[in-house]
Amino acid sequence: MISIMSDWIQIFDGAPAREIAKGKAVFRQEDPVRNMYLVQHGRVALERPLTDGGLLTLHIATSGMALAEASLFAKTYHCDAVARSDTNILSVARADFLTALQDRPEAALSLIESHTKEVQAQRARIEILRLRRVSDKLDAWLDVNREPARGQWISVAEQIGVSPPALYRELARRRL
Repeated sequence: MISIMSDWIQIFDGAPAREIAKGKAVFRQEDPVRNMYLVQHGRVALERPLTDGGLLTLHIATSGMALAEASLFAKTYHCDAVARSDTNILSVARADFLTALQDRPEAALSLIESHTKEVQAQRARIEILRLRRVSDKLDAWLDVNREPARGQWISVAEQIGVSPPALYRELARRRL
C-alpha cells in the first residue's frame, strides 16, 4: 500500500502556531471543540483526572501527530491536553478542517491511515499494561518497538506503566 500519511498534515500549511509551556493546558475537559491541532514539536498528554486525584494518561501526542483527533466529531473535549514539554502546536478551525477533508478525499484517507496505526499502537500498549511483571512488560515492549535512544528509557517506563526505578532495576539486571 502506498503511504499517504502526510496529506492530512498539509491542511495545517499556513496555520497559526502557538507555544505551550511545559505544564500548561492546550484545552481542558468539557471545553468546546473549536479547533484541530497538530503538534509541531514537543509532547502533549491527553489526561483524564481521576476521583482519587490521580491522572489517567490516555495518549501522548508528539511531533507530527494530531492532538485529540477523536474529538473532531464531539461537542466538548473528554479530557485535558497538557504539555509535557515546551511544545509548539498549529491549529485550524474545526469547521475548516472538516471542509478540507471533504474537499480532499486523499487527506481524509491519510488521516484514517494514521489513526489506524495509532489504534494498533494503543491496543499493543493495553496488552503490555495488562502484564504483571516488569520483565514481561519490558519484553513485550521491546518486541513491538526498537530499543529507545539514550535518555529515553524514562518514557518507556511511562508507556509500560512502571516506575522509572523499577524499570532501571530491570535494565540493570539485564545490563541493557
